[in-house]
Amino acid sequence: MLLGLQKLTLLDYPGMVACTLFSSGCNFSCPFCHNASLAKGGGLEGFLSCDEVLAFLKKRSGLLDGVCLTGGEFLLHKESFALICRIKELGYKVKLDTNGAFPEVLAELLEEKKLDYVAMDIKNSPEKYALTSGNDQCLIPVEKSVKKLLEGKVPYEFRTTVTGSLHSREDFYAIGKWIRGAERYFLQPFADSGDVLKNDPAFAVSNEQMAEYLAIMKEFVPAVAIRGR
Repeated sequence: MLLGLQKLTLLDYPGMVACTLFSSGCNFSCPFCHNASLAKGGGLEGFLSCDEVLAFLKKRSGLLDGVCLTGGEFLLHKESFALICRIKELGYKVKLDTNGAFPEVLAELLEEKKLDYVAMDIKNSPEKYALTSGNDQCLIPVEKSVKKLLEGKVPYEFRTTVTGSLHSREDFYAIGKWIRGAERYFLQPFADSGDVLKNDPAFAVSNEQMAEYLAIMKEFVPAVAIRGR
């Protein structure tokens, strides 16, 4: 399940000194995915056991504030719930990055107060979700996760990786109506990480496009920003 550990990050968890855990595998196949090797189940140096991770966290108690859980898709794994509970028992804040495809697990974690921050990807407008995510069964679960986060039981953000070819101004009007009133939303321009599932020059997006999409989203969400440019 666990394919990597970044022992220190000041960026992944807003306002926290944290570490980041990377899980393997994803049920989406977004062509612009920047962690393609992780999404396909490999990519870092080898699997870590949950016990190894917990031992590391015990040693870092008092030095780290939080733990970021990312992937791949962390909630894809049946072990994820128990691991998150054990991390919380050690006194850490937990931030989850998710594609929103597992709303029941997300809801249970929220109800049990096991998450302190959730960052959920919004891949595209509902009409283009299957095209963008590579999964034609994901829209209903994703809609459930959006609805759950909009209840505001935990601090959260929505975010979209923006491409030149897969996104349009009409898509952002649709996204805005979908997540209207969300706490915060970030647009992230596509950037070639060197580990992209499909490296297409058409994914590049201009500053002018980003500014236009930012203005659209500000009509629907009070806190909107561009991240990564």
